[in-house]
Amino acid sequence: MIRTWLRELGLGVRFAAGGGRSGWARTALTAAGVGVGVAVLLLAASVPTVLDGSEARSDARQPVGVMGEDAAPPGPTTTLMAWSGTTFRDTQILGRLLQADGDREEAVRPPGVAHFPAPGELVVSPALREMLETEGELLSERFRGTEIVGTIGPEGLKGPGEPAYYLGADGLDTDNAWRVTELGMKGGETPLDPALVVLLVVMLSVLLMPIVVFVATAVRFGGERRDRRLAALRLVGADIAMTRRIAAGEVLFASLLGLVVGALLFLVGRELVEGLSISTISVYTADIVPVWWLGAVIVMLVPVIAVAVTLAALRGVAIGPLGVFREGTTRRRRVWWRLLLLAVGVAMLVYFGPDDAASTVNEWGISAGVLLMLCGITALLPWAVERAVTRMRGGPLSWQLATRRLQLNSGMAARAVSGVTVAVAGAVALHMLFAAVETQQRVETGHDTDRAQAVASRLIDEGAELGPFVDRYATAEGVTSALGLVRGWADLDVALDADGNRPGTSFQIGDCRVLRELIEVEACADGDVFVVPSPDREALAPGDRLDLAGPVEASAESAPSWWTVPAAARETHSIPGPHGDQYYGVFATPSALDVSGVPSLSAVALLDTVPGDEDVVEHLRNLAGVQEWNEGVHVLANTRLTSQFATIRNALFVGAVVIMLMIAASMVVSTLEQLRERKRQLSVLVAFGTRRGTLGASVLWQTAVPVGIGLALASAGGTALGVLLLDMVGAEVTDWLAFLPLTAAGLGMILLVTVASLPMLWRMMRPDGLRTE
Repeated sequence: MIRTWLRELGLGVRFAAGGGRSGWARTALTAAGVGVGVAVLLLAASVPTVLDGSEARSDARQPVGVMGEDAAPPGPTTTLMAWSGTTFRDTQILGRLLQADGDREEAVRPPGVAHFPAPGELVVSPALREMLETEGELLSERFRGTEIVGTIGPEGLKGPGEPAYYLGADGLDTDNAWRVTELGMKGGETPLDPALVVLLVVMLSVLLMPIVVFVATAVRFGGERRDRRLAALRLVGADIAMTRRIAAGEVLFASLLGLVVGALLFLVGRELVEGLSISTISVYTADIVPVWWLGAVIVMLVPVIAVAVTLAALRGVAIGPLGVFREGTTRRRRVWWRLLLLAVGVAMLVYFGPDDAASTVNEWGISAGVLLMLCGITALLPWAVERAVTRMRGGPLSWQLATRRLQLNSGMAARAVSGVTVAVAGAVALHMLFAAVETQQRVETGHDTDRAQAVASRLIDEGAELGPFVDRYATAEGVTSALGLVRGWADLDVALDADGNRPGTSFQIGDCRVLRELIEVEACADGDVFVVPSPDREALAPGDRLDLAGPVEASAESAPSWWTVPAAARETHSIPGPHGDQYYGVFATPSALDVSGVPSLSAVALLDTVPGDEDVVEHLRNLAGVQEWNEGVHVLANTRLTSQFATIRNALFVGAVVIMLMIAASMVVSTLEQLRERKRQLSVLVAFGTRRGTLGASVLWQTAVPVGIGLALASAGGTALGVLLLDMVGAEVTDWLAFLPLTAAGLGMILLVTVASLPMLWRMMRPDGLRTE
């Protein structure tokens, strides 16, 4: 028996491989469809290795060292490293300052850096080098006084599109930098919020489901001609079981060929992906390697799906010696089992919701519930198309041609748009969940952008540097006003505590305008002093003495700089500044507290900028530059997104682009396959005088009707799924109209598919299509 089955499967392979132009065209369409799906699946199976490779390279450049008194002693191989990153137009640029304690050639250097940079020398990533060339002076001004002497190798970057640099420096010490003895500290893992886990699970389910649907659809290309050929085999003596095994052999050959095509597409695509950077995500070619067991599952599962789908399709077709029963009246599709899929999916989502008490998420249960609901929505599409087209009557000739074709075989049309339906349904639910979770993950910063839009800060050696520092930013392009403030730390003239430390307090010096931004002040004039008690310390009293030199006195062996709280000092309360911080201690105007000679202070400038000018921030960052570890510009924003959510958002954008391209390709292939099946009918219609415009419009209607029904079904089902998911994470619906842009995208896809199929339609209308064999 096994030998007989193998022989019949081999006969199917011979039909697929040796069926002439028609057979090879059918096999090529199936292999192309399966190949596209397999290539995307292999790409998805490579995601774990891509993440592992990126994380490993990121860990390899992390310093092992400490700052301050606990730092290791300097040695011939130790390196001082300080953070010096910057941002350009929302793009984070990784930056480090490097200073060797000994010989630069022997010092610890980051991976990918061939030669340790001397002071002023810059080693940049290829992406940053390209940014410097394309952005011109607006970015290159930030690196003034530096010279590019090298390029960071791949082993030192998370991806080829990561902008990064290492800058040689001098003047670093353990007070402002890490003394690095080695590199390669593994970063700790931060657990994901349950809402983010649900979002990630739904995202993966929604992105992968259309691929499976597309593969299942592709293996049914050429179904009508195959059934007619099987009817001819019945005429020469083959029984039903034999015809099914022959059909299985035919689709098995096409699916195996599709695996080869998919592997080739994957190999070609992975060579091209290194040059692409989508939403800050970039990948090295060497990282794109499928996880071995996922690759094995894909290789084994695709042929199984192909054979299973083919045999399932043949169960609904009666193939006899005299023809195919499907060409007559077909049995109406049943709806109960389709609704059952939806009901089971809803039940699983309700049952497997996140456990708020334990902060855990059943990823497999939620994924299964989402997939069952999407399967139910997709399964409803053929039933809905069949019920809709049976009621269509009359209309223009192009409409009648389209509806009649749909009435004869609505299943093929429904299969062609099933990928669009499942993708839109999942995208609607995902968009609703995404918008709600974004609201949850948006953190209030406490900034008040109505009072200031940016804050510049710098550590200064003495108070006299405040004026030039503030003036430098006040005259910057796009700055309308700048308020300067000096901050420092003073020791109290009291006994040492139990740990041998002297208690202290902070002091802030600025004019009345800036003091009103930080404390409650009714009346203020130059010479006034205010005292704000800290929550954990009693308020300073008039007569208390402060050493403004603070902790610097002991280390620098400098004389103390005593100042006494005047009797006229008034007690008040602190208020959050524009940058969200609250200060305590002494607040004084410049004439009341002169710090022109006091060392180790911090200068702060609160900046108002021209609204709507995005380049203002870049000019401010250029003033700070990248060579100074102790100066920076912080842009104020009322809210910010958590970094984990931002990463998921970028990954979603990349996945959505890939899936939409695949769906568009699948619709084009499906339409071309339907036109090939109708070659003879089209030639007959042209021979009888039917206009080409009429036939083109019929192709448009033939695509638009099932797509329209599918979009309506997907919008309703996706919205219901979105409401369930939002209830799971305890969020409210923020966008009931999430389906509108996705529906518009689906309608635009109809036009693109129609335009792409017109050249083949014109070719199918030639008179030679009337020839027969």
